[in-house]
Amino acid sequence: MGRYVARRLLQMIPVFIGSTFLIFSMMYALPGDPVRALAGEQSRDPAIIEALRHDLGLDQPLLVQYWNYLTNLIQGDFGTEIASKRPIAEIIADAFPVTIRLTLFAFAFTVLVGIGLGVIAGLRPNSVRDKGLLTLTLVLISMPSFVLGYLMQYIFAFQFQLVTPTVTDSENFGDLFLPAIVLGSLSLAYVARLTRTSMAENLRADYMRTAVAKGLPRRRIVGIHLMRNSLVPVVTFLGTDIGNLMTGAIVTEGIFNVKGVGLAIYEALFRREGATVVGIASLIVLVYLLASLLVDLLYAVLDPRIRYA
Repeated sequence: MGRYVARRLLQMIPVFIGSTFLIFSMMYALPGDPVRALAGEQSRDPAIIEALRHDLGLDQPLLVQYWNYLTNLIQGDFGTEIASKRPIAEIIADAFPVTIRLTLFAFAFTVLVGIGLGVIAGLRPNSVRDKGLLTLTLVLISMPSFVLGYLMQYIFAFQFQLVTPTVTDSENFGDLFLPAIVLGSLSLAYVARLTRTSMAENLRADYMRTAVAKGLPRRRIVGIHLMRNSLVPVVTFLGTDIGNLMTGAIVTEGIFNVKGVGLAIYEALFRREGATVVGIASLIVLVYLLASLLVDLLYAVLDPRIRYA
């Protein structure tokens, strides 16, 4: 197990470097100049602009800029925004906890409701509740998140006035309840369908017939034998879905005015602050990689046949 974890951690290094370099290159290729944007519509001496670019290292080749950024990042220095002169680490420290809080809320909603609906439908394949789940998940999958967000906002905030239309306090879970539901709805649909399909397939497996023939209680058959084997593909999806929820939170945060990484990325893209975008993206990449490692380790817990040499 220890060797496997060490090998996976070493494999994360080239993946992280490749991902951040790709994002850095995309920001480098964007049109515009953040230094010229500081002047706005006012004209400045080109010599002054070139001097500022030189001081910030923006006149260097792409590989040199990325190497400087990566070496600083290893030391914990995310850089400084050009326009606001504010450390990027401070911006991330303010925005990232908000998105993490929203993502965890949405993830908990996805796990509890999604797996619950999938179990209810999977135990009775082709029944009325199974067809009802199919209809519900098809609606959620086919509806874009921004459409669902505005629809939920209109119904629950403006019509029934059960919640506020926008988030006024990002630390209040009550304010984050509706955005979390919108954010987790698409993932909920996939989790429910995946759980239902996996359980319906495992119900016909030989080990299930053996457990029934041995006279085991139904609670043990479903809770131990059926659930543990059926949740392996679900856990795989949920592991990668954490990162998807964080990136999907950008749209949801814009609808409900949540001041998380979505707003920070939007403002950084508008001002062409590439270091801010790459810094936030780097943390999201790390979340993806660590979640993937955790999922692989959970396989051995769900299925005792899996062993890591």
